[in-house]
Amino acid sequence: MNKVISVKGINIRITNERWLHISEEHPEMAGYFFEVLETITDPEAVYLGNRGEYLALNEIEPGKYIIAVYKETGIDDGFIITAFLTRRIEQVKRREKVWP
Repeated sequence: MNKVISVKGINIRITNERWLHISEEHPEMAGYFFEVLETITDPEAVYLGNRGEYLALNEIEPGKYIIAVYKETGIDDGFIITAFLTRRIEQVKRREKVWP
């Protein structure tokens, strides 16, 4: 299990099982493990999801973004739900921006 700190100072964990699930559901993510962690710790922006989750994003090349979706479940605990690549960032940017 790996942990990183979110922009709100919360420990966000990702288990090997969760990463396996992400890389199987989104095979294009297989080589982006550390970039996903960096997206949580040092995102360009964070938006609020529909069910209280957060969507952190980072541009990895012009017009191509990693979206890391995570949930904060307590004072100092949270977990990564999923992560994916997209060029369709407009849908995310329509959401409520919570950081910076």
